[in-house]
Amino acid sequence: MRKPIGWSTIIIAALVAVSAALVWRRDGTDGVLDILTHDLSLFSGILPRVLAGCLLGAFISEILPHEKVSRSLGPKSGLKGLLIGAAFGAILPGGPFTAYPVASALLAVGADFGATIAMVVSWTLIGYGRAVAWEIPIMGTDFTLWRILISLPLPVLAGALGRFVYVRLYPKPLAKDDES
Repeated sequence: MRKPIGWSTIIIAALVAVSAALVWRRDGTDGVLDILTHDLSLFSGILPRVLAGCLLGAFISEILPHEKVSRSLGPKSGLKGLLIGAAFGAILPGGPFTAYPVASALLAVGADFGATIAMVVSWTLIGYGRAVAWEIPIMGTDFTLWRILISLPLPVLAGALGRFVYVRLYPKPLAKDDES
């Protein structure tokens, strides 16, 4: 279970307090209130997406069959699991409010770190939605296709490295079935 207030929250709160004091010193109360008003508006726009992403992750973890996910994306899935994770990440639509809850749900239902890392890295590097909506119109088709082609092996390599490191940092004791 995660702590509601950890070091990162304390550090961010301290940075916010110092920044607010500096703005207040330079612009007075009106400057601080302008920023708070703008950020509350921004937060109210983001909150529904965060809620939808978290609900999506929760529903996915309940809907997906654990044994199939574990077999396809689990620790024993090998290269196939890394390729499936990378392919899923490449086609996963949406932003971080979708991708990270989905990744968390996959971990909860039996995917291992390697396949999930491959998914997240693929979503970040290859994601078709951003390529079609932003990159092709701005950078052109040639650049986008070459960037994607060059990026293709990276999610699988990152997933393999993640799997390799994870099993060494967190070794599981052998079950009776695995000993023979």
